Amino acid sequence: MTDTAAERRDGHDGHDGRDGKDDRRGPVRVMVVDDHPMWRDAVARDLCESGFEVVATAGDGDQAVRRAKAVAPDVLVLDLNLPGKPGVQVCKEVVAADPAVRVLVLSASGEHADVLEAVKSGATGYLLKSASTGELQDAVRRTAAGDPVFTPGLAGLVLGEYRRLASEPAGPPPGDGDTGAPRLTDRETEVLRLVAKGLSYKQIAERLVISHRTVQNHVQNTLGKLQLHNRVELVRYAIERGLDDE
Repeated sequence: MTDTAAERRDGHDGHDGRDGKDDRRGPVRVMVVDDHPMWRDAVARDLCESGFEVVATAGDGDQAVRRAKAVAPDVLVLDLNLPGKPGVQVCKEVVAADPAVRVLVLSASGEHADVLEAVKSGATGYLLKSASTGELQDAVRRTAAGDPVFTPGLAGLVLGEYRRLASEPAGPPPGDGDTGAPRLTDRETEVLRLVAKGLSYKQIAERLVISHRTVQNHVQNTLGKLQLHNRVELVRYAIERGLDDE
């Protein structure tokens, strides 16, 4: 990702809540991926009409990965059932290539296994296709701002899975037993604790009286130090250590 792209993404908390625009950075850039042309076009049209900038669409998994890497959207609205490459694999590859891309799954499936697999693959949120246009628009705005967004009833499922995984025996976490491994600063630990509690970057910035960009920098530094790849892994790490209860 270029410096320009990184700067463009900083400050997503500046939207006014009424449309797809970020007051300081312009419209939120969205890519829509779905194998049904009519549905894909309808979603793209609705988002465009509400102020988002749809920078690309794709109808299969391989095309989705290529185009997402090329256009670097702020939010990838992604169906799971895709030809060529499943949506969860698309999510993994896109997020691995550019962690700044936030993925909102828009699926007809409300199966718990599908939801959990999507989140573990790096998705920020999960919305059912039965959602209204207004709910989709709000979900895209919140996803762009760094908020975890789930169809009602699914958020508890995801948190419960985090806790279940955290209770299972695991190998030593990154850095444990290695006295030369970098340690988190007090501020990084404080940010990590608030991430584990489910706060968005905007909420963390407001609580700590720091900028949105500073929060993002702390999260990125923490991911690097702990050798983790995304917010999902970071939350699990924090819950395993009881930081969400402090």
